[in-house]
This record gives sequence, structure tokens and C-alpha cells, in this order.
Amino acid sequence: ALFNKPSNVLVHPTSRQCDYSLLDEILHHFGPNAHIVHRLDRETSGLIMVAKNRDAEVILKQLFEKRKVKKTYLALVRGKLIEKIDIDAPLLNNQSYGNLKQRMIIDDNGKPSRTVIVPQRYWPKYDISLVEASPYTGRQHQIRAHLFHVKHPILGDPIYGVPLEVSEAYLDGVLSHDERIMQMGASRLMLHAHTLSFEYKDKKYRFRSGVGSLFDPEKAKL
Repeated sequence: ALFNKPSNVLVHPTSRQCDYSLLDEILHHFGPNAHIVHRLDRETSGLIMVAKNRDAEVILKQLFEKRKVKKTYLALVRGKLIEKIDIDAPLLNNQSYGNLKQRMIIDDNGKPSRTVIVPQRYWPKYDISLVEASPYTGRQHQIRAHLFHVKHPILGDPIYGVPLEVSEAYLDGVLSHDERIMQMGASRLMLHAHTLSFEYKDKKYRFRSGVGSLFDPEKAKL
């Protein structure tokens, strides 16, 4: 099964105080043997795959581990992008106390990470580009960290592309809605899991999630 996850919905509960997560929805529809096959960050919207039983879970997770599932994302980023970018930069969990522990950093000691970015449209009025991102590896925050690395951070990103004190205010829950828009350019992370392509039991599948006007700054309320 596939769900089109909204932004700001947790995939798994993070504590007993979590009132609702996508996992609650999945268990309600498919029962206790259903399980999520991969992850999306809380603020990332879009397609997420679910195995309805344990046998399917094993097969589908192996497809992801062997990189046989092709994923594409849409993102609104700062600045003008006119050419395809192939970002091959290793990612490492941040170990510096002078930075956010939540941030991934580019480091030669990190895990190999590759993302291909293809520009789709540019709005000069806002200096914003719509891009398609294809991750060839599945590291934490990969697309976000790679786009920040090439100086085109994703709009609305509270971790990458904003000052440390702004990120800390967001994580502490004291950053107002208006302040977030002013600092980050949007009220949510403008990253959307757009397509999933794979072969399962000798049948090829390709799923696409529509976004409507969500990723059009002329129409959307960012």
C-alpha cells in the first residue's frame, strides 16, 4: 500500500505523548502485521510505502537496501538553478558541540552519498527554483544536506541554511509562525516525495503523487 503523507505528520511515534502518527493509520487499516518500509522526515510530504504483511515487508525492505527502488522528490530551493547537478559528497553525523547534533555534515569520513538535481522551473520574482532530486543513496537528511552544500537550501528548512539560534528556537518550539516564514521563506519544509518506481514479484510499478499548486510560489501560501 502507499500513503500520500501530509507535511507535519510523524511516521512513527517518538514518545508516549505523541497523539497521532502515520503508523496509527496503517495499523487501523491493515492490522498489526503491517509495517512502514522506509521513512520520511516529519515535515516532508508525499509517497511512503507500506507492507501489509511480514513476508512483503522482507521483500520490500530488501529492494530498498539493494537500491532497486527509484525515488524522486520535488523541492523549492533558494536561488537560480539552470543546469543538472550531480552531488557526490559523503555525509557524516555531526559530532561538534558548536553545531546542531541534528545536522548532517559533508565530511570525507562520512558515508558515500549521491544526489542528482534537475532544475524544473525558476521564478525570478522570488529567486526560487523548483527542482527534482533523485537520491541514489538513502542517508539521513541527504537531499536537504546536499542542496545546502551547493548553496541552494530548501525553503522552509529549519535545520539547514538558517543561523544556529534560529534552528534552536525551532527545535525548542519557541519560533513563531511569522518568524519562521521570515527566516526560512516558508511555513514548512518544501520537500515532497514525488515518485516511487520498483519491480515487485515480476511486475513493474511506478507511482506518482500530485502536488497541485503546492509547489508554485505564485499560487501557494508558503
